[in-house]
Amino acid sequence: MQLRAIRDIDKIRRAYAAHLTLERGLSVNTRDSYLFDVEKFLQWVEPRRMPLSEVTLELLQEFMGDLHDLGISPRSQARIVAGIRSFFKFLKLDGYLEADPTELLDSPQIGFHLPEVLTVEEIDAMIAAIDPDSSEALRNEAIIEMIYGCGLRVSELCNLEIGRLYLEDGYIVVRGKGNKERLVPISEATIDVLMRYLKERSALKPKSGEEAIVFISERRLTRLSRSMVFRIVTQLADLAGIRRTVSPHTLRHSFATHLLEGGANLRAIQQMLGHESISTTEIYLHLDRSALRSEILRFHPRNRH
Repeated sequence: MQLRAIRDIDKIRRAYAAHLTLERGLSVNTRDSYLFDVEKFLQWVEPRRMPLSEVTLELLQEFMGDLHDLGISPRSQARIVAGIRSFFKFLKLDGYLEADPTELLDSPQIGFHLPEVLTVEEIDAMIAAIDPDSSEALRNEAIIEMIYGCGLRVSELCNLEIGRLYLEDGYIVVRGKGNKERLVPISEATIDVLMRYLKERSALKPKSGEEAIVFISERRLTRLSRSMVFRIVTQLADLAGIRRTVSPHTLRHSFATHLLEGGANLRAIQQMLGHESISTTEIYLHLDRSALRSEILRFHPRNRH
């Protein structure tokens, strides 16, 4: 059988959408969900300049590995696998492919565990649980907003320096794993909370060597430890009535998942999380910081309030 050439990907998208609606009889919402998840894979594979006819099981497994590394929940991963399977099955049925590379692609095991991703409402509930009369209220709100709004690791939050905040430009400079620096876009909502905290923070007189650190313990006048941040997050989750294990990394997972499900580009999310090797801030700046900032401002739920 002569295979059909895959040339016009937009034409194939339209044909696949029609197939989902007319032949499979899916609802508009389900169809759009499938198209959305397939688009994530197409965005991911585009830089490789690889035709869909050459996609292999190994490449698909690499894609799923990237989703796992981003902290995307198993439930969301399973949904994406279902969409990709449907797309490649269509390509085979319609004569574009001889074999379906997704036939042996495993779905992540969801089991009976609740997803380790919080909803936007649950994060709002954690912030609402902060005692407004507490002297640490603004600091703790800024901590939640920075982890969830910027996807920071706990160590990155604890060691963040005031001189690395470029709030007028909408960025912060983060020192991540391997001592590598990266620019992280910061939304207007997070900037607002952080600026209010910094105004309050200016009244503190940290101990020698701690003057540059953003998040300071009022009692010890030193930077917050990882365990202190864990305690703040877990206590707020408990006060908010969230009855499952919540850690700062849960907020980071939620950041990645909400951006991905909102429509942000997978590669942009990886860069914001520091999962790609970026040797210096200058190289990162050269990549296209305006595009990265656009991703977080367009797709992060905080910016729709």
